[in-house]
Amino acid sequence: MSKKDYKMVRVAWIDAEEHGEVGWNSLSAQLKYAKKPCPEMVSIGFEVFRNEKHIALLSSVGPKECSTVEKIPIAFVLSVDELGTAPPAF
Repeated sequence: MSKKDYKMVRVAWIDAEEHGEVGWNSLSAQLKYAKKPCPEMVSIGFEVFRNEKHIALLSSVGPKECSTVEKIPIAFVLSVDELGTAPPAF
């Protein structure tokens, strides 16, 4: 896939989380926190891969370099909105 084929997307997703301190935690505080919804996140980037398991985004792409890849499990995804296709820069 060449850079000109990378779609810019906005991915809304729910993140898994762990809460508490190392060692002992208050049971009542943890039970209260357990009822809170998981955080909703938004990621924007170049979609470089998607299958039935996960979607992968890059925030920056150069001719031979790129940013770190962000992989989001499809089970966490609420929506994927296409923002456009990157114009060929190189």
